[in-house]
Amino acid sequence: MVPRVAAADLITFWDSRQKGGNSFNEAPPDEAYFRALARTGATWVRLTFSKWKGEGRDFLIGNADRYEALQPKDLAKLRKVLDAAAAAGLKVVVVPLTLPGARWVQQNGGKFDDRLWSDPAFADQAGRFWADLARALRDHPAIAAYNLLNEPAPERKAGLAENAAMGDVEAWQAKQAGGTRDLTELYDRIIAAIRAVDPVTPVMVDSGYYASPRALAAWPKRLSDERVLYAFHMYEPYAATSAPNMKRTDPLRYPGVTTDYAGGRLAWNRAAVAAHIGMAFDWAKTQGVAPNRVVAAEFGCMRLWADCGTYLTDVMDAVDARGGHWAFYAFREDVWDGMDYELPVGLTPGRFYWRAEQGRADKLPRNGDLMELLKRRMQH
Repeated sequence: MVPRVAAADLITFWDSRQKGGNSFNEAPPDEAYFRALARTGATWVRLTFSKWKGEGRDFLIGNADRYEALQPKDLAKLRKVLDAAAAAGLKVVVVPLTLPGARWVQQNGGKFDDRLWSDPAFADQAGRFWADLARALRDHPAIAAYNLLNEPAPERKAGLAENAAMGDVEAWQAKQAGGTRDLTELYDRIIAAIRAVDPVTPVMVDSGYYASPRALAAWPKRLSDERVLYAFHMYEPYAATSAPNMKRTDPLRYPGVTTDYAGGRLAWNRAAVAAHIGMAFDWAKTQGVAPNRVVAAEFGCMRLWADCGTYLTDVMDAVDARGGHWAFYAFREDVWDGMDYELPVGLTPGRFYWRAEQGRADKLPRNGDLMELLKRRMQH
């Protein structure tokens, strides 16, 4: 058991650039897992607990239909995992996939849960949940930040197309000011609840429309709290980086693929990737937010995609050039091989799933070139 200590000023951890990975596993990771991640050169891990089996329907929350209190056995399980990460020398950013009124779509019958964005009662419940969790975790030595919600999308059911023109995105954001779909308003409320019990621990906030840099660029102002890290995710062009592309007879290639973007069409290349990512950093600069308070909290591509290495390099180059932090998606995901960069190209998905079903995942070859690429960047 790692001893619990008084909270330090953890914002200083983020003063220098940090590189890490995401842990989105269905089973709680153990110390061996975190030590393996640390050996890659990672200094932090973005950890979700929402896939783990808990006491109630929704891990730790109990039931996202009505939050009442943290589930004690779930909390003990989370603390054990945090102890393991601390023992491996990693800092952890905890992130739920579910909040009250916003159950993760994959645990909600495939349906997008819009209640948090339409019923103010759930904003109150989300604040109580985070205050309870911050009170429980504020002194844990592994914690480096609280990431309030993974990939929020208040825009989804409110008439804004994901690839709308920037003027439309800004107009939509302005129209929502002070309402239930105003993500900045929700974040300020939740952070206020956290600060009542934990004035120190940094908070990480994903931008809107599934953590898009364009959604962040439409925010009229920075949040009121000074200990905030602004996060975006990078999978654009999604049509090329994601699993459906691998089912095409002729998969889309990078650079060169053209997709819908910002109300028009965009040919994706190194410059386009840098410009898209740069929107987050440009917004931060206008708001007086330092580059080391901006995080590419997820980025990735299918490991069997021929252009994955080129794409990963361009994303890392773009973030590094602007002075931000990053975390690749994902490290040793236990039920999906799509973005497990340790696996070599010769290992087919079928072999991965067969070994996992046989309980022999620990025997998988882990000499993939893509992880060697990531290691060089993390250790540089």
